[in-house]
Amino acid sequence: MTFEDTDFRQETLDLDNPFDLKLVKDFLAGLGFEFDPVEVECTMIVYNLKGELVGTGSHLGRILKYVAVAPKFRDTTAFALIVTYMTEKLLKIYKHTFVFTRPENSVRFRGLGFTEIATAEPLYALLEFGFESIFTFQDYLKALLVPVKTENVAAMVVNCNPFTNGHKFLIEKAASENEILYLFVVEEDRSAFPFAVRWELIRKGIAHLKNVVMIKGGMYIVSGAIFPSYFLKHEAINDVMQKQAELDVKTFANYVVPVLGIKKRYVGTENYCKVTGAYNLAMKAILPSFGVEVIEVTRKASGSGDDNLPDYISASKVRKAIKHDQLESIVDFLPDSTREFLFSDASLEIRQKIKAGTGRH
Repeated sequence: MTFEDTDFRQETLDLDNPFDLKLVKDFLAGLGFEFDPVEVECTMIVYNLKGELVGTGSHLGRILKYVAVAPKFRDTTAFALIVTYMTEKLLKIYKHTFVFTRPENSVRFRGLGFTEIATAEPLYALLEFGFESIFTFQDYLKALLVPVKTENVAAMVVNCNPFTNGHKFLIEKAASENEILYLFVVEEDRSAFPFAVRWELIRKGIAHLKNVVMIKGGMYIVSGAIFPSYFLKHEAINDVMQKQAELDVKTFANYVVPVLGIKKRYVGTENYCKVTGAYNLAMKAILPSFGVEVIEVTRKASGSGDDNLPDYISASKVRKAIKHDQLESIVDFLPDSTREFLFSDASLEIRQKIKAGTGRH
């Protein structure tokens, strides 16, 4: 499919073609973007009738990326044509789309009907467009709202890849100290353990806690749309990662906290994952100004390691044990629901994928 008007024509690039790849890379480099073809599924490019390169746009899943127009064409319809084409393409597949852009470009997207969700100066503004929105997610939260008599309302966000005794300890502590605990489970299926499995292991493991409400994180709580760095294999802390964490926390503060009346957010100390550490820092910096106390709980240990230091429980250690056929060595890390699953044939496919794969998740 192509669009044409009196000024422009559009083509879809073949990113396996070195010429096409160099074309878009060089164009974006001149505008301050470092194009990575691994981060996109499709890229289109716009020319004028003289054959001059006008602009480009890409997407990865439902996320618009690398939308840029050459300075001399910014007062034309090129930007609107690129965004409209890409958005219409994605809305045929998804109910709505996201775009990361620089804060100074936010007004251009808002002029085309996008809604700004959050900003993290000076790198990012996050906007969305479509048939669903952050307000749809708020309606979902309202349906789960539990009336309370006190302000002891807490929240926790977990991935549980897989669910461990460390997670169970932190959930039990938060539940015992509050009238209600809203437990958000990361819904993005980019982890070794699929969402449906993680949800069920948690549900079985906390069935005895009657004041915990489990909530699907959707696209707004540690998702690939808002916080893609969480799912990357490398763990070097950088401004991009920190600003993505900031976007996620601001979204939580602005749209989740007021709906559920959250006053506390519980987190475990982070000993191993730099991405989660960056996320915890963002929470401490942002949430108190929204009336939310960040309660950091020392990670639960299971005895001592060979170095006589506490052997802190972590899901990454569980995955490492699976990878090296050493599940018996970390059995004390596992609650009943996870232990029974991992030692059953039901987990065989997951265990095989972990053994064959690389990376943190």
